Amino acid sequence: MDPRWPKVLSLSVHEFRTPMTVISGYIRMLLKDRAGPLSDQQRRLLEEAEKSCARLSALISEVSELSMLEAGTTAFNKSRVDLHQMLRETVAQLPPLPDREVAVTVDADEDPAPIEADAVRLSAALGSVIAALRRELVGEEGLRVQSRRNGSGYELLIGDPPTLEALARQPSTERGVFDEWRGGVGLSLTVARRILNAHDAAIFAPPEGLKSGARILLGSG
Repeated sequence: MDPRWPKVLSLSVHEFRTPMTVISGYIRMLLKDRAGPLSDQQRRLLEEAEKSCARLSALISEVSELSMLEAGTTAFNKSRVDLHQMLRETVAQLPPLPDREVAVTVDADEDPAPIEADAVRLSAALGSVIAALRRELVGEEGLRVQSRRNGSGYELLIGDPPTLEALARQPSTERGVFDEWRGGVGLSLTVARRILNAHDAAIFAPPEGLKSGARILLGSG
């Protein structure tokens, strides 16, 4: 990796954030009728512009986090946490999809699954992966998150039933590279993979032809 890369990202965050803050501020002022009353159509247009500004601000925040992860300056506050409880809480906090409902279920033992992790960051990373796969799911069988022991750590299989079956049969020598640069999810998967790496974890793609699935290997710490 070019050592200048994190600095370029950090500079980009600064250059984008300043005008974005100004634009968002003026939109809020207009919505509060600071420049005079608005028609219903004008208000709707400004509200849509405000939503787009919020999405851009979220993307800028992801670039900022990515720059710190790449530079190795991110602080991880690791402690003993229960992976299975974390998964259940993460799934429960997933935001609804705007166009349809996709059920996400966690298949894990009731017994504690202790790992060393930064609970906030790891939960966010797992949530990003699950949310992205849920978004891409086409079938009606829902998304499942299976957790099972794997040596001294844990293995997470994520996908719909056919994908889970394929993941279970997939030889370790044929695990593919997980596509973190897919469209529609910003940089959330790029950030998630680096957070997983910081936890000595790895994420793999399902067998060829199956997109909405993933295998995550987590150590016990």
